[in-house]
Amino acid sequence: MGVKIEKGRRVTLKVDLSVVGGAQLEKSTVEYIQGGGAMLPGLEKILEGLEKGAKKEGVLKAKDAFGNSSMHPTKQMTRAEFPKEANIKPGERFVAKGIDDKMNVVLDIQKVSGDVVDVKLVHPLADKDIKYTVEVLQVSDPRPPPVPAEALDLEPEPTGNE
Repeated sequence: MGVKIEKGRRVTLKVDLSVVGGAQLEKSTVEYIQGGGAMLPGLEKILEGLEKGAKKEGVLKAKDAFGNSSMHPTKQMTRAEFPKEANIKPGERFVAKGIDDKMNVVLDIQKVSGDVVDVKLVHPLADKDIKYTVEVLQVSDPRPPPVPAEALDLEPEPTGNE
């Protein structure tokens, strides 16, 4: 009887994600803490309760993948960070280069007050359904293994016959 995936467990997965009818996004082995916010919420729901060796595949609807708006951080930018000719008003969207040119980020204008622009950073795949294949390689407690006593450099305890 294996350990089930539940909040707080350390999980090692083989993941294969691709856009439905499109490009492969990721094919790798990942390790994460269930419920820690690093994994797509929709995928965490699917993985909840699985054990080592379990395999699943299917499609995550956009709202359960990258389209989950609670995952999209908001940030304040200044008017000067946008092109001069840009029409900046709520509902407009701009594409910004992602870090390391890995993936672009969509800036969704939320609110404009004077020179301050509130934008939501929307994942470029927010409106895409994502096909997934996962295989659970390991489920364990997140606590690190105990450090052996000799590594702690402890004084030996007096044995009483000194």
